[in-house]
Amino acid sequence: MKLLIKFNLVLFLVFGIGFLAVGYVTNRLLQRNAKQEIVENARIMMEAALAVRGYTSAEINPLLITQIKYSFLPQSVPAYSANQYFSKLRRKFPDYSYKEATLNPTNPINRASDWEADIVNTFRQSPDRTEIVGERDTPNGRMFYMARPMKITDMKCLRCHDTADGAPPTMVEKYGPDNGFGWKLNDIVTAQIVSAPMQLPLQRARSVFSVFMFSLGAIFVLLFLALNAMLIYLVTRPVNSLSKLANQVSLGDLNAPEFHTPGKDEISELAISFNRMRKSLVEAIKMLEV
Repeated sequence: MKLLIKFNLVLFLVFGIGFLAVGYVTNRLLQRNAKQEIVENARIMMEAALAVRGYTSAEINPLLITQIKYSFLPQSVPAYSANQYFSKLRRKFPDYSYKEATLNPTNPINRASDWEADIVNTFRQSPDRTEIVGERDTPNGRMFYMARPMKITDMKCLRCHDTADGAPPTMVEKYGPDNGFGWKLNDIVTAQIVSAPMQLPLQRARSVFSVFMFSLGAIFVLLFLALNAMLIYLVTRPVNSLSKLANQVSLGDLNAPEFHTPGKDEISELAISFNRMRKSLVEAIKMLEV
């Protein structure tokens, strides 16, 4: 087997192992970073919702406190403000959704579905738990979700959610006396839930992975061609020429020309040694002929 073939076999073996190892590690890192990106985005959305709720509770609700005696305005409810904020945000980011899933809401739009109710109940069973991150299968594909519990810590909330008799009549008139009551202080009845399709970040990760691996393959091809060209012009071709001259000399052709190669590398040193040996051999044969 020729030296060039051996060299290429070793090169392909090393690259194949390296290509698979780099591909595996890169894919894992990109997948992890994609999921981490969506987690961070969900946390930002959570904090934005809390900011909107706090603003509504501190600055909007006091302005409408007397209005509730004559007409109930949902704009005074922090949950309503947060939902309206995200409904407008979804026009630009339609893949994200936000909901304050509630077991017994005043507004039916906030009622928790089965899987959301399971999350709320998990928080109720584990009061120290502050966040749940997971994935679930849906008809539209796999979805990522992040949930945080919302505990009743302000007595002002019970003004509207303790009993129907104690709630503002205008609110009862709007939503009815059957839902949204019986809440207790320090109860967890709601969970903030942000959802987004896993397909989005994973698609981006796969796209980056494809570009990276294609680039890595292209670099290998260029490296392969460069190394082969270097091996042919600097090693294989000079060694073949030297081998032919050695064969001529070994067969008695004393008129074979000297082998010359530029540079001061190992091939040049081998050529110098060969020429010295050839000269010594020619002189030795002449002495024998005399």
